[in-house]
Amino acid sequence: MNDKLKEEIRKTQEVLKNGGIILYPTDTIWGLGCDATNPEAVRRIYEIKKRADNKSMLVLLDDAGKIASYADIPDIALDLIEVTDKPTTIIYPNAKRLAPDLIAEDGTIGIRITREEFTQSLLYRFNRPLISTSANISGEPSPRFFNEISETIKNAVDYIVNYRRNDHTPASPSSIIKLGLNGEIQIIRK
Repeated sequence: MNDKLKEEIRKTQEVLKNGGIILYPTDTIWGLGCDATNPEAVRRIYEIKKRADNKSMLVLLDDAGKIASYADIPDIALDLIEVTDKPTTIIYPNAKRLAPDLIAEDGTIGIRITREEFTQSLLYRFNRPLISTSANISGEPSPRFFNEISETIKNAVDYIVNYRRNDHTPASPSSIIKLGLNGEIQIIRK
């Protein structure tokens, strides 16, 4: 990892530590992010997106070994993480230690393990889960690239990550799979 990227991770981590909202590239599309354990920061993301707070958002982690700190892990989950070749969000039961507004009414939370260099390094250094939600107002199309993000969103965040802004590699949202404690599997989005 080059020094410029390390410095960008350091700056971004500082904003997150201070309860800030970031606009950042993920392993799928550009997203809004914050410390998923900070209720005030989470509330701000709902406000920026003009989204009802009963619609939960997903969180990113850098390592599957950290999932158990935030939810129960059905046995099948780790197998699914190992075999997926594209970004996959898994909805786990019995979410815990996260901002209350993040947790769905049924007590679940969507978690994705990122393998993208910037977010993985940021998560490793920050050592807390990050919100990852599309960088758009609720109901509007998700921006595929940085230049499709509205000025409204850009002006609402505390920091815009200076990495991959000119990347036009086609990206799409993650697959979403919901798991039950007894191994039930429900495909939400392929």
